[in-house]
Amino acid sequence: MAMNSQLLAVVQHIENERGVSREIVLTAIEQAICQAARKNQDVTNDLRVAIDRKDLSLHVYDTLVVSSEEVGPGFITPERAVRFNHGNPLAEGDTIEIEMPASRLGRIAAQTSRQVIMQKIREAERMNTFSEYKDRIGDIVSGTVSAISHRDTYVTVGKTEMVLPAKERIPTEDFQVGDSIRAIILRVDQEAKGPSVVLSRSSGKFVEALFRLEVSEISDGVVEIMGVSRDPGFRAKLAVRTANENVDPVGACVGQRGSRVKTIVNELSGEKIDIVRWNEDIRQYVAQALAPAKLESIEVDSVQPNTVNVVVAADQYSLAIGKRGQNVRLTTKLTGWHIEIKKSMATASFEDQKAEAIKELAETFSVSLSVATQMADAGYLNVEGIAEEDEAGFIAATGLDEVTAKGVYAAAKAVAELTNGVEEEA
Repeated sequence: MAMNSQLLAVVQHIENERGVSREIVLTAIEQAICQAARKNQDVTNDLRVAIDRKDLSLHVYDTLVVSSEEVGPGFITPERAVRFNHGNPLAEGDTIEIEMPASRLGRIAAQTSRQVIMQKIREAERMNTFSEYKDRIGDIVSGTVSAISHRDTYVTVGKTEMVLPAKERIPTEDFQVGDSIRAIILRVDQEAKGPSVVLSRSSGKFVEALFRLEVSEISDGVVEIMGVSRDPGFRAKLAVRTANENVDPVGACVGQRGSRVKTIVNELSGEKIDIVRWNEDIRQYVAQALAPAKLESIEVDSVQPNTVNVVVAADQYSLAIGKRGQNVRLTTKLTGWHIEIKKSMATASFEDQKAEAIKELAETFSVSLSVATQMADAGYLNVEGIAEEDEAGFIAATGLDEVTAKGVYAAAKAVAELTNGVEEEA
């Protein structure tokens, strides 16, 4: 039989454009035609479709029961069965598989099979994609923006369409169809209806991958990345260390005249990157991470777990906190420790000292900030100042209601007596 040139053209197109093997395509076509043909009332559920792998000719077979009494779909008379069985007779109830013309399947079966074939091919594509990329999570890929829909960006990498979701984009970036783009493979979803490979440019893993590509000391294992925290599009912090005393891990990442880090900053659309030297001493680590702010002191909190208390001069406070709290927030994420930053009262203005006193009064006596402010405005900035006053004078000076004032005064007296008792024992 002559080769089915039309089917060959379809198979070759799918092989070349979709990257699906010929055997998968032919099996999908067989299953699709068979599934669609079984809806025809003139065939049985034992229908079988086979495509010759050499000439791509299509063959359709149905299994019939030999019967001289039953007629209709699924049955064949003994006389007809003999002709199909090379002249050999068959007994009542025997079965025989005969080939039937493909044209008997009808137009509806052809249309239905076309839909099923495309579904099978899409499933095969997803399986191929999953197999190819499931072990490449965290790798950087380069592609071209093919479409943008609902703020999601679709990227073609080779023959595979991938998706860069809106939440995985750098907020300051705006892509157009045809733009070249690099991103990391964030995950591969086997059951996804659309593109199964999900990309990311906002993940901290993308920054790590860029440094691995750019810094040979990292790719060689001489310098180790200990952590990344990131505010995509604005600022990132990268902690590094090395066991080699002859290598400066920070300098290796920066490069000569900042060449290495500049390349990465350009890839991230100008995002600022702080490279931090990791230290097993959490105080040293936090001090490095909060740079360029200069700290007066840093201590591990003895009560709150995983908390460090940092004191800075008044003029360093905003620098330590960062714009919209960015510096301290990224440091917290990088180190995994909660960071409390306070201004040094030695260099703080009177307003700063008063604000700190109001906060401490509110916490000490479990009162609102407005009540604490009334006490501070009357000149009572601490427990000792309240305890040294007589009760009537305290009530009159603060203007607080009598119940609140008496409660605060009694508490202050109790705290003062307890403190004095401890000091005397000492």
